[in-house]
Amino acid sequence: MNAELESKLQSAVEKSLLLPAALDNIRKLLAGAPSDLYETAVRQLTDQAAWEELNDRFFRTLAFGTGGLRGRSIGRVVAPIETGIPAPLGRPEFPCTGTNALNYYNISRSTQGLMRYLKKWRAEAGLSGRASVAIAHDRRLFSREFAELTARVASEMGCDAYLFTACRSTPELSFAVRHTGADAGVVVTASHNPSHDNGYKVYFNDGAQVLPPHDKGIITEVNAVVSETFEPVPEAERGTIHPLGAELDAAYIERLKTVVLRPELLSAVPVKIVFTPIHGTGGAIIPQALAALGLKIDELASQREPDGRFPTVPSPNPENASALKLGIERALETGADLLLGTDPDADRLGAAIRTTDGKMEIITGNQIGSMLAYYRAVTLFEKGVLHAGNKSRGVIIKTFVTTDLQKTIAEHFGLRCVETLTGFKYIGSKLGKYEQALPAEIRSKYRTMSEAETRDARLEYSSYYVFGGEESYGYSAADFVRDKDANMAAILFVELAAYVKSTGSTLDAYLDGIYREFGYYLEKNAALVFEGASGADKIAKLAQSYVENAPVKLGGSEVIELRDFSSSTFHDVEGEEIPKEKMMIFSLADGSRVAVRPSGTEPKIKYYLFGVQKPDAGKAFEATELAGAKSELHARLEALWQALEADAQARLSA
Repeated sequence: MNAELESKLQSAVEKSLLLPAALDNIRKLLAGAPSDLYETAVRQLTDQAAWEELNDRFFRTLAFGTGGLRGRSIGRVVAPIETGIPAPLGRPEFPCTGTNALNYYNISRSTQGLMRYLKKWRAEAGLSGRASVAIAHDRRLFSREFAELTARVASEMGCDAYLFTACRSTPELSFAVRHTGADAGVVVTASHNPSHDNGYKVYFNDGAQVLPPHDKGIITEVNAVVSETFEPVPEAERGTIHPLGAELDAAYIERLKTVVLRPELLSAVPVKIVFTPIHGTGGAIIPQALAALGLKIDELASQREPDGRFPTVPSPNPENASALKLGIERALETGADLLLGTDPDADRLGAAIRTTDGKMEIITGNQIGSMLAYYRAVTLFEKGVLHAGNKSRGVIIKTFVTTDLQKTIAEHFGLRCVETLTGFKYIGSKLGKYEQALPAEIRSKYRTMSEAETRDARLEYSSYYVFGGEESYGYSAADFVRDKDANMAAILFVELAAYVKSTGSTLDAYLDGIYREFGYYLEKNAALVFEGASGADKIAKLAQSYVENAPVKLGGSEVIELRDFSSSTFHDVEGEEIPKEKMMIFSLADGSRVAVRPSGTEPKIKYYLFGVQKPDAGKAFEATELAGAKSELHARLEALWQALEADAQARLSA
């Protein structure tokens, strides 16, 4: 760094305009910079007195967490040198400079650390040959460049890379890791985050996101890398970059077709479907997969093309009604039965359904998951796959912040319900344990066995995965993918829709039938957003306040039980210890429950509210009783959220 810039930055620190940590990180970045681009960007932002921007970019080094990285690739303030020659879609020529940003610096560091770890792991395991990694990316701005950089760094460090030739989904990356036999996987995506963000998510050789001990080992290696530049291995020792394309897609689609339980329904019952990938990767597989099952869909033309700006929506998140607005309009126009929408990396699926009164109604992730869990359980018993002799081996997996209706459904059928922390990596971990419980002879050929063969093996020797899901629109029903899978979920939900239509009913009536039998379960998800360096402090302060000063009453109801997952030890129904996590769950005297946790991927603290009203024992709700339960619970949870929001503001002001 030149003396003039150093002096300006030091003066800004003395005037409390620039954080001392930000200055330290600027020095570290510029000391190992491969060109003068970074210094020029810092100088231009300094000349603009963009101190808040510099603080946000440099107050920390973007932490490589247990799932990888996520952060801004485009700053709130873009330095002129970053704008450069604008790329297609109006994207800046270069990602934003900063240690707390998703850019070439952090992509290179992360890949170097990952490759170092894979080499050490293979050596300790006595494995010969090169380490390898499968790499996918979505259509976000800079995603292709980041994926290509990941492959190049891997190759230059002597590792093989399997790189998708075009944007593909996160679940297909999970499948690719298992299909190619790679040691690890990387997908460049920020999922449903805003367009200015990007991310780097890491998977291990089982196709699931990394967990202990690998996560800590990778983090240690990444943190030891201080520069994006390194000395490549000699040319003769470099790895090969293998393209992944149509052949991998075909193998994935063939496996996806096996999740259908009643294939005859799909051709016999004409379900009218509108589908939108919301400018993401869902359009690469879902239309092909449904066509292979004999279905035609109406793909929304205005959102069909992958576009990292997500120009037609405020947010590319199918949890939000605004993301499905154009699809709903199309469904109403065409008389469709169903609208399906996927997020940019196609691991989440949202839906709107045609109701009995002819309207299109958006349903929640908890409702989608509960209907799928119930339908699959009923159907597997009707087909004799599950029965009294083996039902104890059947399992439904959900997170602690997913509706308890799924637990009630599991108990009704005599299935095991396993609850995990938030994050599909924990569900993936369970699937890995079930695979490892199989005899060695079966494990040695497990990935080449058919779905029916693996199902029979799990039912005989281990645990059979009936369904799994998260409230945040993530679901799966097979273990050949070890992450939530919107491609699979689309097929599952279309089959459910076909079944319900074949009975002359509608999906909302089907859901009400579940409520009448088991009780009305209502959930409300909310969050408080705090961005930047100051926001991170607020989130940490708020989360810690619940630990140090837990509420004794919420929304007029006493807190009768508190579970602190950051310090207390809990075990799941299989006896496995739950890892420590910053999450609090408060149970209230009126039967409500509240979970609070900082998001691991977004600048927010999340709140999950739960309420339930059940019919009298041995009875089902009448229609009027169900309507009354809905009205009462909606009012109760809305009042509870208002109380929580006011309480949070008071905690921040204290």
